[in-house]
Amino acid sequence: MGFSKGQLLERLQAQQIKFSQYEHPVVMTVEAQAKYVGHIKGGLSKNLFLKDKKHRLYIVSALADTTVDLKVLSQRLGLGKGGVRMAPEEAVVEILQVPLGCVTPFALVNESAKNVSLLLDQGFKTQECCFFHPLSNDTTISLHIQDLEKFLKSEGRMVAYVDLEANPCVGKDQPPDLAALVPSDNTSRIITDVMEKTASLKIDSKPVSATAKASKVSKKEIMANSFADPEKFIQEIVEKASAIVLSEMKDQNIKQHGDGEQLVSSHLKKNLSLELKNLATMFKNTAYTEGFVAGTRCPAKRL
Repeated sequence: MGFSKGQLLERLQAQQIKFSQYEHPVVMTVEAQAKYVGHIKGGLSKNLFLKDKKHRLYIVSALADTTVDLKVLSQRLGLGKGGVRMAPEEAVVEILQVPLGCVTPFALVNESAKNVSLLLDQGFKTQECCFFHPLSNDTTISLHIQDLEKFLKSEGRMVAYVDLEANPCVGKDQPPDLAALVPSDNTSRIITDVMEKTASLKIDSKPVSATAKASKVSKKEIMANSFADPEKFIQEIVEKASAIVLSEMKDQNIKQHGDGEQLVSSHLKKNLSLELKNLATMFKNTAYTEGFVAGTRCPAKRL
């Protein structure tokens, strides 16, 4: 389970990192985010999650008005034919462990993202403060870029500032200037596992009867309605988990601990509820970005 927004903000506060927090509706683009924080002095960021042909991963975090040419960037990284492209959506959730629309340098705090290379626009250094999502795109925080760097380094993550609009010559006598920022090949295995897992979950496209179709729609609606109310959904999971654990407990353990049933059930609810609620909320946000609203499949709104 990745960090939640609340856990990230608590960690920033624990390290005495100063930031300002702005709540707003879920946004999927920099333009939509600007409607809520664009009037505040500072630099809005756009964050690209990229992969190369060897499945190595990169986050390129740039000022909103910085031009990022992926072809030029690929040459500067020394990647040759194929270069970098947008990483699959599955990798956003599985590797960065954030909902779609939430790519952010802060995602590197998650252990699953430890091999992701971060390239920060050097233009951030000229800004009074910079704006990023704190693992959730219903909130924006502003802070000095030096504080972001300090925080990520304290988490053991590397930070590199890059002139993303530069286009230096690359050739036999002029090696790629950003080759040192290419991450290790360990990420290749991780992203391959993600893709294989996703492929195994694809729905069979064989024809089904009208009755079967109605049954499937009913199940989808039930699931969507559950995700529309994360607290209710989590309550159901916790109750079932408690029942399963209690059924597996040995009679001798219950006798030894006295009120064993009540104690274990209480601990389960306390320890699981928060994490599972965060997970369900992440699923709900992801579903909404795809156009699912309260059990109904609707065209996704473009911001």
